Amino acid sequence: MIRDLSQTLEAILTQSGLPPELAAARIIFDRPVDKSIPQQPTINLFLYDIRENLELRSNEPNIERNNGQAVIVRPPLRMDCTYLITAWPTGGTELALQEHRLLSQVLRVLSRYHSIPEQFLQGSFSQTKPILPLTISSIDRLKNPSEFWTALGIQLRAALAATITISIEPLPENPITIKTYKLVRETGLRLEQDRFAIEGEVEDINYQPVASATVQLVELAQTATTQSDGYYSFRFIPAGVYTLRVQPPSGTVQNFPITVPPLGTGKYKIRLT
Repeated sequence: MIRDLSQTLEAILTQSGLPPELAAARIIFDRPVDKSIPQQPTINLFLYDIRENLELRSNEPNIERNNGQAVIVRPPLRMDCTYLITAWPTGGTELALQEHRLLSQVLRVLSRYHSIPEQFLQGSFSQTKPILPLTISSIDRLKNPSEFWTALGIQLRAALAATITISIEPLPENPITIKTYKLVRETGLRLEQDRFAIEGEVEDINYQPVASATVQLVELAQTATTQSDGYYSFRFIPAGVYTLRVQPPSGTVQNFPITVPPLGTGKYKIRLT
């Protein structure tokens, strides 16, 4: 995923319509070192810092629902990836000014975007199309910048820092350890004093679920439509005796008496005749 991020930045800095000096530059991701003058202008994006964004950390698990079951998975990590951007001009006069011009062009290109547009996303990012925030700043995460440059073995030089926040999904757990829960529909749930939720299914004479049937709670003039599994529900129903009127997509209207709160199993399964 981090490789895909680097290729995404490369796509931004090699797009059409860039200034001539930047368009002619080579994009690399090496550790910067003092070396001989390059054969062509070079922009080096060195990934020097990867850390979790604690402000975006979430301890709330994600719940994935499928076929009446729920799987609880860990939320993704939100990671800040920071690149040190340096410019390495070719030979000639005024190398420092060439370097400054290249850096300013990189700054102007990257500062166009508060987040990376979809057309530049590479690899795994192009499949999920996430929002990748992009910020340009100084190297403010270093306590002592001079020590940083000394550790790299090069003299202090002008540089930019680009930070992109990405989401990283944890690797799937062993299927044996993943906890799967069956989704439960509460019946006879007390919502407030003397108010209840009621539910049930509508079946045909062959015990098959009837979808898109209209179910009316006559006395309260409330109406529901059955789902693909024949399920229907009503909420905030006071205790009492009512009539459920069922109109299937094809067939005649039928009435069924019910009592709220429900008795027995607590579900009003209706079989049409």
